[in-house]
Amino acid sequence: MTIWNLGSINADMIYDVPHLPGPGETLSANRLDRYLGGKGANMSVAAARAGAQVAHIGAVGPDGRWALDRMTEYGVDTRHIAEVEVPTGHAIIAVDAQGENNIILFPGSNHAITQDQLGQALSTALQGDVLVMQNETNLQVEAAKMGRDLGLTVCYAAAPFQADAVQAVLPYLDFLILNEIEAEQLQQATEQSVTDLEVEHVIVTLGSKGARYYHRGAASDFPAHKVKAVDTTGAGDTFTGYVLAGMDRGMLMAQVISQANRAAALMVTRHGTADVIPDLKEVREARLD
Repeated sequence: MTIWNLGSINADMIYDVPHLPGPGETLSANRLDRYLGGKGANMSVAAARAGAQVAHIGAVGPDGRWALDRMTEYGVDTRHIAEVEVPTGHAIIAVDAQGENNIILFPGSNHAITQDQLGQALSTALQGDVLVMQNETNLQVEAAKMGRDLGLTVCYAAAPFQADAVQAVLPYLDFLILNEIEAEQLQQATEQSVTDLEVEHVIVTLGSKGARYYHRGAASDFPAHKVKAVDTTGAGDTFTGYVLAGMDRGMLMAQVISQANRAAALMVTRHGTADVIPDLKEVREARLD
């Protein structure tokens, strides 16, 4: 089967600075690193590295050819990524010596995906394929409706969190993944706990405590592995990609989440985003507590 990902593609521009700049301050950076990023690209790469067939639906600008090449290199089908005139989405990230950061995010071409493009891509999807979205592109509701009509398994990773965006797609979801804080925010907005939602599968990630899986309200806990974290960026996206890949292979949910926890634990020991997501062999062979 295929995992279809309506997802963002960003250039993560990470500047190593002696301290975070104040208002009006000009500051020289010690180093600049450019990574492939965006929650969508991260999830696509993670699922592909976990052994799934992944087709990414998105857009890049004239400056984004390198991102397509890198995603293709990592095993993602990029035929449904449009090249548009709007600049590629990017994040400008300043990180100081203590690891504190500030971020400027430019959505760019991630919000230039057309409904025709979406429809043409999903016209080749098969019943039982997986469709996943995040809150970094346009057309989320349209995609969710289309996915439901086509008989796809519709998944939503609720980040960056906006309660109204989640509520808009909730009626069409088979699977919802969000973190502990997002679950609380959604409950405040809907006056429903995750056990009350009419979504068959819900995973709430708990950071260093692991993850909790709800199936029609019944909860199961999966502890995290104890590792020395150096960078948590992309860990949640890695977890989601591995969950989707495990579902696609028909694994039992307990196996799916346990393997995704291993992938996320390995990811936080690395600096970077999509470019350093571990592959399935690394995840299986990693020595973790």
